[in-house]
Amino acid sequence: MAFRIFLLAACLAFVSCFINSSHAALLNLNVVTYGAPATGLSDATPAFLKAWTAACSSASEATITVPQGRYMIKPVIFRGPCKNSITFKISGTIVAPSGLNALGNTGYWILFIKVNKLSVLGGTLDAKAANFWACRKAGKSCPVGARSMTFNWVNDGLISGLTSINSQMSHLVINSCNNVVVQNVRLTAPDDSPNTDGIHVQGSTGVTITGSTLRTGDDCVSIGPSSKNLYISGIKCGPGHGVSIGSLGNSANEGGVQNVTLINSIFTGSDNGVRLKTWARASNSFVNNVAFENLIMSNTRNPILIDQNYCPSNTGCPTQSSGVKISQITYKNIKGTSASPIAVKMDCSPSKPCSGIKLQDINLTYMNTKATAYCKNAGGTSSSVISPQSCL
Repeated sequence: MAFRIFLLAACLAFVSCFINSSHAALLNLNVVTYGAPATGLSDATPAFLKAWTAACSSASEATITVPQGRYMIKPVIFRGPCKNSITFKISGTIVAPSGLNALGNTGYWILFIKVNKLSVLGGTLDAKAANFWACRKAGKSCPVGARSMTFNWVNDGLISGLTSINSQMSHLVINSCNNVVVQNVRLTAPDDSPNTDGIHVQGSTGVTITGSTLRTGDDCVSIGPSSKNLYISGIKCGPGHGVSIGSLGNSANEGGVQNVTLINSIFTGSDNGVRLKTWARASNSFVNNVAFENLIMSNTRNPILIDQNYCPSNTGCPTQSSGVKISQITYKNIKGTSASPIAVKMDCSPSKPCSGIKLQDINLTYMNTKATAYCKNAGGTSSSVISPQSCL
């Protein structure tokens, strides 16, 4: 009887072990086993989607592995909601199909939508956008352009160690998300590539960006309407257009931006350092409670800039003033060199002047001489070392 009990227990243990082992194997989903060719020449999209379907339907945590090699995928949507957390572990390179129109006119290349607890770890994205940039520069009829990786309605997300090169438009977009961490990413495109923002955040709460290198043809980080509680630290920006809040106020009832912190970062050869940009038109939007601290500017054209007269092509906004209210903005311990004589420029709205601006420990020079500051419709205070002399 004891032997039978022992045998039964051993059998149950074996079955349990077999089930658990099989279950664990199912949760580690290698795209190659789903048929993804690693040559970068044949379409791997169906294999990626099969792996995603399996991961998304799993009741336990799942990892999708993309091993060494090159994997060509077409515009693709990885859609949730899913039953549990998913990790995309990328060791290889994901490449876009060749051809000017290969990414179509949807505006995205790789899109994650309505997924919670999503991690994208490592790997390289190569959107191969040279032909697209050439088309844009030549003023020809071109596709609308695709963002390399987009998170829409993703909560509790992580993007770590990702490299993105040659994006047609923005490298990484975080839209309508909550609690997303971006760390140690490297996003690069030539400085003359149009609209290749590094990271664009819009309509999102609780986004953290740390330890990343952003070398782009547009904003290193751009922050759009309805964004709050953002923390950015330890980034290296340049070339590019700096870290920009805006443009805001494109429409009358657009959401505002609040509670943004940027610290311990370096700007090298960028067109701007820290910029607030709003349309010169009526709006109920706002920017408040923003802190820029411990920043180094190296040959940066506009280290500190507020531009509330944004009106490209003088269309839809001439003679108007911005309705975006800018308040409680702190600039602290910002040092280095400006590539233009005016290192601090605050061109604020006459109808809603900037208020609560604080300058503390600012030391910016131009060609080994004192730089200057320009203020219009801007009010606030200055303290400690201020160079150029405060114009508030």
